Amino acid sequence: MKQVSSKLAGLTLAAVSLFAFAACKPETEEPPQGDDTVYTVVAPDGAPALALVNAIEGGDEMFDFSVVDSSTIQTYVTGEDPSADFCILPINAASKLIGTGEVYQMVGTVTNGNLYFLSAEQNDDLTAGNLSTLIGKSVGVVQLTNVPGLTLQVVLNKYDIPYSIVGNDEEKKEDAVNLIAFDAANVTPAGGCDYYLCPEPAASTKVKGTASAAKPFRIAGDLQALYGDENGYPQAVLVAKRTVLESGTEAVETLVSYLEESESYLASVQPETVLTALDGVRTEGLAASFNANNLTNTVIANCSVRFTAASACKDTVNAFLEELIAVNATAASAVSDDFYYIA
Repeated sequence: MKQVSSKLAGLTLAAVSLFAFAACKPETEEPPQGDDTVYTVVAPDGAPALALVNAIEGGDEMFDFSVVDSSTIQTYVTGEDPSADFCILPINAASKLIGTGEVYQMVGTVTNGNLYFLSAEQNDDLTAGNLSTLIGKSVGVVQLTNVPGLTLQVVLNKYDIPYSIVGNDEEKKEDAVNLIAFDAANVTPAGGCDYYLCPEPAASTKVKGTASAAKPFRIAGDLQALYGDENGYPQAVLVAKRTVLESGTEAVETLVSYLEESESYLASVQPETVLTALDGVRTEGLAASFNANNLTNTVIANCSVRFTAASACKDTVNAFLEELIAVNATAASAVSDDFYYIA
């Protein structure tokens, strides 16, 4: 009996020791992603959000979509514990915030430019062959100091066309294109410029709104075509956390498949469907960029939603970033090779 009691006591102590060891053992790895993992997908309101409509309408419970204020998009990919598993943001912002590739990598481009020239005067439509006729003329630019204005300057540089940034009251130069900053609300046929550069949907809204005016606006040029690439320029990109890319292969493949189909999906979808999809995931209280008055099939097409994998557009993105930096050294940053996710 004493021997049996002694053995039982030994077994009990061993069990207690094993329990204590398991309880104190530190967790050094995150648990593996399971089938029930929900991935957060964030995009700024406006043209970039259109890229998600096909995925939103797919109803895949694997994803939690959010359309947020464009001025806050950087907060979802920065900080000690960034909240977005996947995020769409402008390429220049991505280059500056996460260009090292340490936390996020670029999966691909999703939009390729939505900037158009307007004119209410008897001016020629702008093409690669006559862009030099802008010299001596004035161009009102919506968001002159941001990507729209920077991209216009990139295009003028491509064609070796001199330009000058001038104030509304400054004397115009005869030997350069005069670029003048304009708020979209102030772009009117009576605004005093020969041309205006506006993003969609503002461009189409201006054309529609001035149709009965004495000098109505018309679309007088496509900056994407003038950039010199049939695919436009890399405007917004999809990035993903490296941890997701490494452990959530199914999620990555599923979301990419939706994005690959976005161009054809948006070519046939009704604007009402797009509005409903975006309204369902937009931050409460955020004023929508698109509404029933300004979203048409033409506007959707003009937003150039098209997915190109990082492996196929790496050189194009690097070249565009170099061009932006040449215009303004603080506008973008060169990125590491690790920034690109090569599947």
